[in-house]
This record gives sequence, C-alpha cells and structure tokens, in this order.
Amino acid sequence: MRIAFYGSSLVSAYWNGAATYYRGLLRALAARGYEITFYEPDVYDRQKHRDIDAPDWCRVVVYEGSIPALKAAAKQAAQADIVVKASGVGFEDDLLLHEVLSAARPTALKIFWDVDAPATLAMLRADPDHPLRLALSSIDLVLTYGGGDPVVEAYRAIGARECIPIYNAVDPRTHYPVPADPRFAADLAFLGNRLPDREARVEAFFLDPAARLMGRRFLLGGAGWQDKPMSENVAYIGHVPTGDHNAFNATPKAVLNISRTSMAENGFSPATRVFEAAGAGACLITDAWEGIELFLKPGEEVLVARDGRDVADLMAIPDERAKEIGKRALARVLTVHTYDHRAAEADRIFRARMRPREAAE
Repeated sequence: MRIAFYGSSLVSAYWNGAATYYRGLLRALAARGYEITFYEPDVYDRQKHRDIDAPDWCRVVVYEGSIPALKAAAKQAAQADIVVKASGVGFEDDLLLHEVLSAARPTALKIFWDVDAPATLAMLRADPDHPLRLALSSIDLVLTYGGGDPVVEAYRAIGARECIPIYNAVDPRTHYPVPADPRFAADLAFLGNRLPDREARVEAFFLDPAARLMGRRFLLGGAGWQDKPMSENVAYIGHVPTGDHNAFNATPKAVLNISRTSMAENGFSPATRVFEAAGAGACLITDAWEGIELFLKPGEEVLVARDGRDVADLMAIPDERAKEIGKRALARVLTVHTYDHRAAEADRIFRARMRPREAAE
C-alpha cells in the first residue's frame, strides 16, 4: 500500500521533536511493505540543519514554503492508498489539510496524525469553527502519539469518527547503549528545547535542584537556553545532534525527562526522550504523570519525581542502582516498546479499515 505522509520533517530534527517518532515508525512500516512518500516544507531552516540523508526506505519530497508549492505537493495525495496529514507541519497547516483531503481518492484512508494532542485539542475547543474541527467528519481516523483515553474521548466529543493512540517507542537501530563520552559527563542531564509550555517545569525540576546541589554537575542540552539564568554547576551545550543522543543519554549518572505542562496534565504521553534514554540504557528520572506505569515500572525501570525536591533527593541514588535501573528499562523497551511493535499495531489498524474499501472498488 502507498502512503502519502505530510509532516514537519523526516530529515531534520531541528526544532522538530516529532522527527524521531516519524523515523522509527515509518521505517518499521516500510519494512512491512508500505511504499511511503514523506512531504515536508522547506521552513524554519530545517533543511540547513539536516541530521540524516533521505533514507532508502522512504521517498522524501521537500517543497518550497509557498502556496503554489504546497498545492502541488498536496495534489500528489491522489496517488496514495493512505493519506496522512500530521499536526504541526509548520506552513499553512489549515490550507494543507484542505488541499490534501480534496486531492485524496474517495477510497483512500484519510488520517489526521496528531503529534501534540493536548495542544491541538485546546485549540479546537477554543474555536468551534476551526478548519480542522470542521474537517473531522470527513477524516476516517485520528491517530495520536500519546494521550490515552482522555485524548480519545476528547476527540470523539468534538466530532472525530475514531481516535487511536500509537505511542512513542524506541528504534534499536538508532538508539542503543554506547560507551561514555567525556563531553557529556554529569550527575544529571536534561535535553529539551526551550518552549513556553515547558520552561517553568524546567526551572522547577532541573535548574532549582541544580542550584541546591552545587557539588554536583548538571548538563543542559537543547536550543534556546543561552540567556537563561542558571547556577555555575550547569553546563549548557546548546543543540545536541541526534547522532550524539546515545552518548548524551548513556554517559551521565541519570537523565531527566520533563514533560510540557499540557502533556503532564493530560497524562499517558511519554515523550520520545523517555524511550531514547531507556534504549541507551540510561537511568531515567521523569516528572510524575498519569500512565507512566503502562510503559516503565516506577522504582525499578524508571524513577519518578513529583517536584524538584524529589529530583534532588534522587540524586543520592548509588551509582550501581542507577545502572541497574537503566538495564531494566532497556530490557523492557526492547521487549514491548519498539517501533516494530508500534508498526504492527498501525498495520492492523490500516488493513482492517482498508479491506472494506478494497472490496467496494
């Protein structure tokens, strides 16, 4: 089956947190026989910051950030059996949705794939006339990379025919244990771009504990933090290319996951970094959110902090216990949380909904 996938970027993770998710899931679907074309706009300097070449398992079409180029790319949806418009493409999203749905064949499976459901739902609730909300009745399926029952129920309440989460996972071919790298030596490391929906929680869960533990070394990676006040024991290293993520996760004593506020409040929304860290065998400390036990067992495969004081207390964990937690997390994600597992689920979903369409042709 042919998939036309319209997303933010497959070849650049620059200001693009969905890149890891797209790569892992689409590579695994390609291995199952899907012929995939990924359409992405040339915006936000992402093409200047490519971190992978176009892969051999997916055709990548980069189109100019202009209305004519968008419409030309959208017309290609007519060639696909499954048409996917993702959230947060970054250039004229509403127009792109309209053009893609208009171009899709009547028998094509039309999907809206939401990679930030809490933010999208807040936007749709605030505007009953939002183009996406009005289009839900003509979309066959909403898939999300997190959210659980709260997101499913919320989407159905505003008109979605069906909503199913396809969670983040780990791709063992790209995220795995590596030797320690002196560049990333630290007691606690956090990697995340500076966003309004996350900044206060980074202060509470990372910068405040660092200020209380001046004898320990903290490492901060991600874009946008250069003018943020922080204590002298915090080393800020800026954007970390995906090729360095394994070393970033495997080297420190522990790494920290801090959910954005909307994700934490919603729950059931493990970030890609949760699985990246576990895949590298890291001892992961995460902020508390509902549903964590569905993915990793608190106290054995992950450490959970309710606030910054908890984070500071957890830094007293012996090195050997930290290593054991990382080993258990790695074993868990390889057993049940790889993108091969997620692709098998997506494949079942696609085929179950395509069979009636194929029979009707």
